[in-house]
Amino acid sequence: MEHGYDLVVIGGGPGGYVAAIRASQLGMKVACVEMRGTLGGTCLNVGCIPSKHLLHASHAFHEAKHGFAKLGVVTKGVALDLNQMMSSKNEVVSGLTQGIEFLFKKNKVDYVQGRGEILGPGKVKVALDKGERILDTKHILIATGSESTPLPGVVVDEKKIVTSTGALDLKKVPKKLVVIGGGVIGLEMGVVWRRLGAEVEVIEFLDKILPTMDAELSKTMQRTLKKQGFSFRLGTKVTGAKTTRSGVNLTVEPAKGGKVEQVEADVVLVSIGRRPYTRGLGLEKVGVETDRGKIKINSHYQTNVAGIWAIGDVVDGPMLAHKAEDEGVVAVELMSGQAGHIDYDCIPSVVYTDPEVASVGRTEEELKAQGLDYKVGKFPFQANSRARASGGGDGFVKILADSDTDQVLGAHIIGPDAGTLIAEIALGMEFGASSEDIARTCHAHPTLNEAVKEAALAVEGRQIHA
Repeated sequence: MEHGYDLVVIGGGPGGYVAAIRASQLGMKVACVEMRGTLGGTCLNVGCIPSKHLLHASHAFHEAKHGFAKLGVVTKGVALDLNQMMSSKNEVVSGLTQGIEFLFKKNKVDYVQGRGEILGPGKVKVALDKGERILDTKHILIATGSESTPLPGVVVDEKKIVTSTGALDLKKVPKKLVVIGGGVIGLEMGVVWRRLGAEVEVIEFLDKILPTMDAELSKTMQRTLKKQGFSFRLGTKVTGAKTTRSGVNLTVEPAKGGKVEQVEADVVLVSIGRRPYTRGLGLEKVGVETDRGKIKINSHYQTNVAGIWAIGDVVDGPMLAHKAEDEGVVAVELMSGQAGHIDYDCIPSVVYTDPEVASVGRTEEELKAQGLDYKVGKFPFQANSRARASGGGDGFVKILADSDTDQVLGAHIIGPDAGTLIAEIALGMEFGASSEDIARTCHAHPTLNEAVKEAALAVEGRQIHA
């Protein structure tokens, strides 16, 4: 038995490691338990970071082959070295995971490698490679993240039928990649392999891609991806998959019922969502309540069992790394007696395709369903000088504001660097900004951010450059 911890965090992903560091800053004695063998969770090891590196690398390859000539940059003999691309990705991941270990040492957080199990309030058993450790603590924070949701009838082998993990480490470019699921992960990985030469088909159960985002963004994104060579089967369900010597044979049919068809692919990516990872935590034994797999918490991230807290993908809300990070910080600040709060209407969501897609706040569909009167301001990147000068003129910025108060209720961007641009609007919403507040803020010229200003001006029909 090891005594004396104020907090034991189970899970070393974005929510867990950030919570551990913040707790140490607040004077707590902290241990972080992680079974993967490296810190950073799914996001850093097999998610956000390696996928963004491959998006960057594949973009560079595609531009060298198809975009440089227009700029007067002549290249000859451009070829793909996939092994080197993967090696570069792995080097980035390794460096960043080691960086978190350094941060733990710097902040005096004990890093315990092993699988954690809650024995009861204040007690965590860690299964090690050899033996086990029992950690005694005042508080336990569950931050074990999520895993890919399985699809009945489709057995993943991470070679021909893969999750996002396998899609990040394919040994060769498939002739045809079928993506099951038109959400963020599937589209991002589809973009990577399409740029590298694969034929990509997306099969989505619903009648649109990016189903949780603003409908106008979804439609524009689908049109854009079609131009890039994607094909789509919407309103379609996959009922079975059989691996063959040459690839995979999928059985599909309309979601509402109809004729059964066969779809052939070299590789199939199953990307229908993610589910909380809570296996082996001992939640049932200690009586922690769950709801459809997610851990139930109150507004202070406390479970029904005293001293046990939970954040991130295992609780309700969007499964986003930055959401988990903020929850981790707020949870440990509340543990230490400080005030803490997150406005979930101000958490941005980004798709790192080309063009990027980003949203914050409510969509038009949500505002209509809630019966709220709102105004819309839109501005196209075709009218933004920086976007045109940089060859990225597709897409638009859309801002939604309350008809009476002019408070910004949501914003939706498809275009160059949308993931960065959305931060300005998210910050404004945190402080209750009106569209006029954004419109009257001086924006540097020439920048992409001017499109945000012009969209804010457009709420009242005052845009200048369109």
